[in-house]
Amino acid sequence: MAQVESRNRATSSEDSRKDVLKRMKQEGIEFVLLWFTDIEGHLKSFAITPNEVEDALDDGMGFDGSSITGFNAIEESDMVAIPDPETFQLMPWKEGETKVARMICDVVTPDGQPYEGDPRYVLQRALDRMKSMGFDTFNVGPELEYFLFKDNAGAETLDEGGYFAMTTLDAATELRNETIRALESVGIPIEYHHHEVGPSQHEIDMRYADALNMADHTVTYRLIVKEVAAKYGVYATFMPKPIFGENGSGMHTHQSLFTDGRNAFFDEHDPWHLSHNGKAFIAGQLRHAREIAAIFAQWVNSYKRLVPGYEAPVYVAWSRRNRSALIRIPLYKPGAEQATRAELRCPDPACNPYLTFAALLHAGLEGIERGYELPEPMETNLYHLTPEQRRERGIISLPETLGEAIDELAQSELVRKALGDHIFERYVELKRKEWDEYRIQLSEWEMKRYLPVL
Repeated sequence: MAQVESRNRATSSEDSRKDVLKRMKQEGIEFVLLWFTDIEGHLKSFAITPNEVEDALDDGMGFDGSSITGFNAIEESDMVAIPDPETFQLMPWKEGETKVARMICDVVTPDGQPYEGDPRYVLQRALDRMKSMGFDTFNVGPELEYFLFKDNAGAETLDEGGYFAMTTLDAATELRNETIRALESVGIPIEYHHHEVGPSQHEIDMRYADALNMADHTVTYRLIVKEVAAKYGVYATFMPKPIFGENGSGMHTHQSLFTDGRNAFFDEHDPWHLSHNGKAFIAGQLRHAREIAAIFAQWVNSYKRLVPGYEAPVYVAWSRRNRSALIRIPLYKPGAEQATRAELRCPDPACNPYLTFAALLHAGLEGIERGYELPEPMETNLYHLTPEQRRERGIISLPETLGEAIDELAQSELVRKALGDHIFERYVELKRKEWDEYRIQLSEWEMKRYLPVL
């Protein structure tokens, strides 16, 4: 661990810090995991003993940021992780096992200032912008899909079940049940679960929460899903498109803004039951969708999923019923005004949730701030339109490759504002490197197609 000068850098209230220390004694915690993510969303963790927790809460724990993807260079690498006591949770535990808790950290510089390379801080800044515009809550409900394979060496499935399959066609019902018990034990409420469209593909849906809590929930969810699968001797993956010819895994993301407990997206007098702010928010996400695609779909493999024909939306349009559109507005039910929301259907579950929720919020707020007009909804199946018909209607598509997506992002003033200069520049550099590494590879498809005839 890096050594940094001790000073009071606490980012939380004294009462909340005391509450954590009290709960640790009551629970008999033996180790505490401190978590944060790199800019790609990979979870980073180190453990401390209970004797160190009070100092960690008050002053943080130093570490070497030069070893974390996207963080500082070695000459300015000292970083401090300060646990957020609101995220304290006992990890899933059984009699006879070590009792371990976790807290998610804010990363700061040695002088106590928020670190611009911390994805959690990027989301906190987006929420600050939201509050400055008169809204107090950005609720998010992501639906993460994933596959279960026999191991991580290939894509050998456990079953051939399809959507809502059960009994023998769904080989992982009990595994999902245990996963849900583990998720709920760490404070993540679950609404429902089921077998998804692809063979051995699954979905467990968390109840919506404010964006910061939901981003914390999402990184926890992914770890829990993988660890429970490992206990069953199988492998869980959030890779967007692991099986050729089958649906990929998405993360449909439901969003809404609230002010003083009222849904800012709802207007009972509007034909679509959308307020002016709701329409402008959706218009902002549509207008900036190509620019932020490299955030919500950040991998080369993400664009193997975002192709027509596999339920993954690629056309930039919105609809009330049409699931081929990028954004869908779930049907309004009288008395359910608080549930009015926009469902963005293009993110995948391997994104960094802190950066993704921040980018989505900034795009929506840009629409509100600049008064973007929402185009008419597209209620026809966009996959059935010809390219000429889509051009006539002004429907553009998402980038087709990571290379195209990062070129769009690199020119975006909105994304630079959302991410901040530090992450923006490192993210572009990192993703261009990934694309360059991929595009020079020779695939088996190329060898089979070209070698015999060229």
